[in-house]
Amino acid sequence: MAGLVNARRLFISKLRLQLQRRLVSTSKKNDTVVAEVANSTTTKAESETKNWVSYGFDYYNKSEDRNMLHSHFFVTVTLCFVVGGFFYTYAPDLNLRDWAIREAFLELKRREAAGLPLVDPNLIPPEKITLPTDEELGDTEIII
Repeated sequence: MAGLVNARRLFISKLRLQLQRRLVSTSKKNDTVVAEVANSTTTKAESETKNWVSYGFDYYNKSEDRNMLHSHFFVTVTLCFVVGGFFYTYAPDLNLRDWAIREAFLELKRREAAGLPLVDPNLIPPEKITLPTDEELGDTEIII
């Protein structure tokens, strides 16, 4: 952590020195500079392609590079996220949660129509249940 603080302090001090150097101007003013800039014959197309940085799809043609960039983003965002999200949202019940709820309601309706209790008290046969004896429980408080 101390290393980060020291690195930050060094960076800020170097940045201040560079800013101070940039603000000091000792060159002579030249009145003909404005006239020379106005007479220059650089075209707009040259200045646009001069500092062009490719997005990595086409290193030689700027318009092809931009078209490929926009088409890739369209496919990624629109088709993958939007259409994929639509399919994920409206997909059938993969965990069968809706089926289990429907089956429970059908079973409740069947048991009510037959006059049976909603939950059978002998769902697990009492012979299969082993309870601890009073000696095993000891003084343990049982809350029902």
